[in-house]
Amino acid sequence: MEKTKVLFIHQEIMPYLQKTDMSLIGRNLPQGIQEKGKEIRIFMPRFGIINERRNQLHEVIRLSGMNMIINDTDHPLIIKVASIQKARMQIYFIDNDDLFSNRKFTVLDKNNNYFEDNDDRTIFFSRGVIETVRKLNWSPDIIHCHGWISSLVPLYIKRSYKDNPLFNESKIVYSIYDDDFPGKFSDNYDIKLKMPGIMVKDFKWLKSPTYVNITKSALDFSDAIIIASENINPEIEEYARSLKKPLLEYQPKENYVDAYNEFYDTYLCKK
Repeated sequence: MEKTKVLFIHQEIMPYLQKTDMSLIGRNLPQGIQEKGKEIRIFMPRFGIINERRNQLHEVIRLSGMNMIINDTDHPLIIKVASIQKARMQIYFIDNDDLFSNRKFTVLDKNNNYFEDNDDRTIFFSRGVIETVRKLNWSPDIIHCHGWISSLVPLYIKRSYKDNPLFNESKIVYSIYDDDFPGKFSDNYDIKLKMPGIMVKDFKWLKSPTYVNITKSALDFSDAIIIASENINPEIEEYARSLKKPLLEYQPKENYVDAYNEFYDTYLCKK
């Protein structure tokens, strides 16, 4: 029997970034799911704070080289890879000099303010993951998104790539964390993220791209939802429950791998 394939798209993963609840899930969940017998691929942004030499990142030339246009600007896509040897896991990093590696920070600048172009970074990262998976010719049964930087993946998969044979049967699960950010993305976010297959009605929430609204949009295009933090934005929690989609309640660290795996098997795997 063919293994279930799970694509993990993470905003944070230990040990590449500091220890947080999100980065610990990024580190431990894929390993646990792999040990349950599933095949995995893992992606995260190559934030400039990540030390390439210490973490032994290297570029994958055959996967790099694509240019992605965002708001009339070309952004070369660079793919790097590193391994967590004791877990037998390989991590793919989405990189671009201007958007990621030339900044020695993650989503906040040296003054602890959110980067004004985090919207462009979200577009680039989401599209970069999907295009790299296409180059790998790897068809995920489940796509599990973690963190707002992955929030466009559900929309792109369900609209722009819905007829692509690699993704047309993929099920998407979106994890909600307590990773709210203040303010909102740029007012032309809906124009910048536009791709073939996306319709005006799909911008229901994205014309005012606050954290709450980009999360609501991601949930609309997901097949299932996981509450990944003990305390999340109450408006998002209420909206998630109103959708009547399969929803997994918050799970403590002692048993979330088992709970997530059972959730995949019950609601998202092919019957």
